[in-house]
Amino acid sequence: MKRFNYKNIEAFVFRLWTREVSEEKISEKEKEILKKWKSHAEKDLDEAHLQESKKRVLAGLEHYFVPYEKIGYRNRFQKNVYKIAAVIILLLTLGGVFTYHTFIKPDVYFAISENRIVHLKDGSVVTLLPGAELTVEKSFPASTRMVDLKGDAIFSVAKSKTHPFIVHAEGFSTKVLGTVFKVSQSGKKKAVDLYEGKVAVSSAGVPVSYLKPNQKWTNLGVARTTAIISFAPDGVSGKPHPKLLSLSFNDVSLKEVITVLEGNYGTKIHYPKEAEDKKITADFTGGTVSENIEALAFILGFEVQKKDNAYILKQ
Repeated sequence: MKRFNYKNIEAFVFRLWTREVSEEKISEKEKEILKKWKSHAEKDLDEAHLQESKKRVLAGLEHYFVPYEKIGYRNRFQKNVYKIAAVIILLLTLGGVFTYHTFIKPDVYFAISENRIVHLKDGSVVTLLPGAELTVEKSFPASTRMVDLKGDAIFSVAKSKTHPFIVHAEGFSTKVLGTVFKVSQSGKKKAVDLYEGKVAVSSAGVPVSYLKPNQKWTNLGVARTTAIISFAPDGVSGKPHPKLLSLSFNDVSLKEVITVLEGNYGTKIHYPKEAEDKKITADFTGGTVSENIEALAFILGFEVQKKDNAYILKQ
């Protein structure tokens, strides 16, 4: 179908209206074009929006209709009133579609096979990594600047002490006032790397985490889990050296807890298989490997033994 701009459609409908009022017939071709346009125009509007728009339009047209008692008979004028009203509804529908696409429908940005840089209205810059999708509402920026992200992206947020910037990702969100950070999402594994400023990371079931520069928040691929890792430069080589600052679990199975501990501490932990589904809530912040595994054993009511580079939990 040929794509009309808004003014062309308005002129086309007005011509149809003048012919309708003069009782000229509309050709089958014109009816077909109008039908195709209606289908094309409404395809991006959900049913709830259409119904709400129709109610508003009809309510606004009440004064166009002359009550039957006042006219006393159905004459040509009343017939034309309904025709005019029908055209007005169509014109307002055109305006509704135009308004929806111009002022309501959010802007969606995609990065297909390479990085894409998106400049937001508040001066913030978002670098979408391949496969990422950013959704920005037409109301942006508002008192709270909010965007939705699928995939990975680097944010350089324009500073504002009164207007927080929130990135809603898949299962977690990051809140800032002005900073540079990266949001990563790979399957179940989520992460936020902070380069400048401060951020607060929220995820369901765990306390809010506050990051400083050169720190990373991650769930390590396990729901209701939070880890903060520091990448401060090594005093000797000057290269960033990862250090686990905190590790928290909230109602996480023992099997998943053990997997995380083994992966982060580079050790092996043996435990009774029948206890693998037991739920663990614990905060392993600040302790050594041995202290944290002993704390886990205490929570379980187990004893712990160390053999070479492995730990054995016994009932």
